[in-house]
Amino acid sequence: MKPLKELTRPNVWRLKPYSSARDEYKGVSASVFLDANESPYNNPINRYPDPLQGEVKALLAQVKQVPAENIFLGNGSDEAIDLLFRAFCEPRIDNVVAIDPTYGMYQVCAEVNDVEYRKVLLDENYQFTADSLLAVADEHTKVIFLCSPNNPTGNDLCRDEIVKLLNTFDGLVVVDEAYIDFSDSPSFRFDLAKYPNIVVLQTFSKAWGSAAIRLGMAFASEEIIALFNKIKYPYNINILTQQQAISVLQRKEEVAAWVALLRQERARLADELLQLPLTEKIFPSQANFILARVADATAIYNYLVGQGIIVRNRHSVSLCGNCLRITIGTPEENNTLLNAMKEYKQ
Repeated sequence: MKPLKELTRPNVWRLKPYSSARDEYKGVSASVFLDANESPYNNPINRYPDPLQGEVKALLAQVKQVPAENIFLGNGSDEAIDLLFRAFCEPRIDNVVAIDPTYGMYQVCAEVNDVEYRKVLLDENYQFTADSLLAVADEHTKVIFLCSPNNPTGNDLCRDEIVKLLNTFDGLVVVDEAYIDFSDSPSFRFDLAKYPNIVVLQTFSKAWGSAAIRLGMAFASEEIIALFNKIKYPYNINILTQQQAISVLQRKEEVAAWVALLRQERARLADELLQLPLTEKIFPSQANFILARVADATAIYNYLVGQGIIVRNRHSVSLCGNCLRITIGTPEENNTLLNAMKEYKQ
């Protein structure tokens, strides 16, 4: 890995971050707050939230077995993705590399930040090689994006190839693990000390059942996390989100039960869909969804909409012709889908 200073945009490296009132006040017991121009009324939401989310990170560190200093919390994982561009990629000069197909926000953030986005098509098994990504990288490639389990394909990417990339590429490697709780593979968050160039993304939106609170996690070296904190908005995580995060983290056994049931339903739904004449293939999934190749994705999608059932039509996505992406729901929701699919007339 190049020295972090060489990877970072010079203006960001030199930047003196905004210092909020809650940054400056630390470690002293106080009962009168006259420092931040807040209203003294409507407690507790009259006060600015903790800008570094200390209580949430302390609890999260226990659950994820990662030191709090290696954790960044963002407004969804999308904030961390955007910060990677803002911190490391010089507009119109630098570029990033990503697999294709994959999560669409990597490209959106690249375009918003005026950074070239280079795609490398996956093979017929939805896998990649480190060499194929390195072949399109150059001295201006700052970040390589991987999503594992991948969206929309659902499969784990080859771990050996990810490791090879981490050992070979001299920039940052982002491993987006939004769906890791549904996978049999171990998280790369346990390997932060081994790979100083890795950034691991996770989210509260999937396994934790908390998409509405918009809370994403990034795990990385203390130096990378410090850069994120340097350029993020001062109070990026509001107090209501922090409170809800603490509440769901305290229910981790219940969340584990949700995950177990969803994994069980994933297998059942895949098996039953495969029995239907309209289904051509079910791709292996380690996520909370399955990718199904069907006879006519657009027609079936429109039919399901008419039945009040919404899935995702991925027909126009690379390598996903005539594919529907189907999220695993409750057993009752899955039964409703299966019954509707059985009634479909080709």
